Amino acid sequence: MNYFLTYAVYVIILSVLMGISTWKLFKKMGYNPLFAFVPFYNYYIIQKETDHSKWWVILAYVPIVGPIMMTVFHLFLMKHFGKTSFVQKLLTVILPFIYMAFVNYSKDSELHVEDDLYLTEEEKAEGKKESFVGSITFAVVFATIVHVFFTQPFGIPTGSMERTLLVGDFLFVNKWSYGFRMPMRPLAIPFLQGTIMDTGEKNNPKDDPKSYVDAVKLPYARILQFNKPQKNDIVVFNYPQDSVHTATDRKDPYVKRCVAVAGDIMEFRAGRLFINGKPESILGDQKKQHKYIATTGSQLDVPSLYKKYGFLPVQEVQTQTGYLYDFQGLTDETAKEIKMLPQVIDLKEHIWPKDSGAVSFKLNAMHDAYTKHVDTTQSIFPINKKWNQDWYGPLKIPKKGDVVTLNHETLPEYRWIISEYEHNKLENKDGKIFVNGQEATQYTIKQDYYMMIGDNRDASLDARFFGFVPEENIVGSPMFTWLSVEGLFPDKSSSYQPDGKKIRWDRMFKATNTGEANKTSYWWVAAIILLLFFGWDYIARLFKKKESEE
Repeated sequence: MNYFLTYAVYVIILSVLMGISTWKLFKKMGYNPLFAFVPFYNYYIIQKETDHSKWWVILAYVPIVGPIMMTVFHLFLMKHFGKTSFVQKLLTVILPFIYMAFVNYSKDSELHVEDDLYLTEEEKAEGKKESFVGSITFAVVFATIVHVFFTQPFGIPTGSMERTLLVGDFLFVNKWSYGFRMPMRPLAIPFLQGTIMDTGEKNNPKDDPKSYVDAVKLPYARILQFNKPQKNDIVVFNYPQDSVHTATDRKDPYVKRCVAVAGDIMEFRAGRLFINGKPESILGDQKKQHKYIATTGSQLDVPSLYKKYGFLPVQEVQTQTGYLYDFQGLTDETAKEIKMLPQVIDLKEHIWPKDSGAVSFKLNAMHDAYTKHVDTTQSIFPINKKWNQDWYGPLKIPKKGDVVTLNHETLPEYRWIISEYEHNKLENKDGKIFVNGQEATQYTIKQDYYMMIGDNRDASLDARFFGFVPEENIVGSPMFTWLSVEGLFPDKSSSYQPDGKKIRWDRMFKATNTGEANKTSYWWVAAIILLLFFGWDYIARLFKKKESEE
């Protein structure tokens, strides 16, 4: 409800601005000037006067799509009053209410009515140009509607989900899998996630130009939520600890497997996952993968191994007696085969020692002492536990309605939930904990949380590092792989990079979230859609040609 109330406030503000900047123009068109202040009806009048489709009016009030459509209506209105030069159009686009107010209060703003019978060749050519631009605009609008409200493409740049999802896979994500999350930043450039461009490693990422207006925000709301993420679902979500973007729906998208849901207890024992005290269930499309250290007497032919086994993240270190190889994701079968290679002296699975906390330390030269450096890419969550990737937990996943105890031992576990995910003011003063100014020894959880872990457990930045994933951050679930290119993304976890790029045709248009080893291919669905699209376009052109001949 808060979402739609906030949205209504924005609509009223826009309508007031529209009315102030155009009421005289509405009067000159023969309408009551008060109509310029009426939401929907003001744009309906412009649509009626310029003879365009009525459903465009509805699109003018749709988040993200709306600003594009409103700009189109503003251009229509200005053209109706003879403002058609490049500069006038540019001013209408970048300073809409200011420029329209200038025209509105100008004495020379007169209604301009075109008669097709008296159009010059230049005007006719301009009309064709505008028609072309209009077609492109509405193609963008249609694509934006699909991208924002239905499905979104998503690429796999890292190997954290190998060998279920491969580096270079491109997926379509179903945004309705767990109910549709309404857009939270309605003023945004279509198709861009968080930033317009990356200004480089030397600059602070927070200074990169944003693709959205952060000041115009709407609260979290999810509609038609018939399902929630279940154990073993592959889920796309916004990275909770993204320090660059404050907007939840603009944080970097991640894809992992949901291994534990709200209320579950998760634990890793010697690298093996247990949920509620029981070993995890392995689906048909999952491969158990672990980190192995190989000691060899001579150098391995890594390119040949890569070609044979596919994804093979490895770091090579030369020693006095030979080489050490750090394989971050070997299956049991692959490990056995590599161990049989003549160069291999020893191959052991790497398990972190129990009670060795994965917290990095750095030298503080100013004070000549080591100080703890808390970093979620190198520190296990929560930071006060002596846990690591292989010995983790037991940790209970918070559930909506849970009442948790707050003290200095539990605070690291719940501080992000209280302050960031559930938007409270959290303070730690004089040894006491305060929530929204009130001393607190307990806190009631406001939403469900999940643990998202990569299938390639030893090469995955996942919930063991960044903690619980709020329901608010859930985007949806992958539907199918529409493209897969080997070698497209550099593998930072490996000292070897494959030569060239190669399309994996066998993965095209295959379902991704079924758990089956042999997934169904939907290439025929894609073929039918393409046939219908181009066939409909051809038939439409035939009808148009026939009408023009008559």
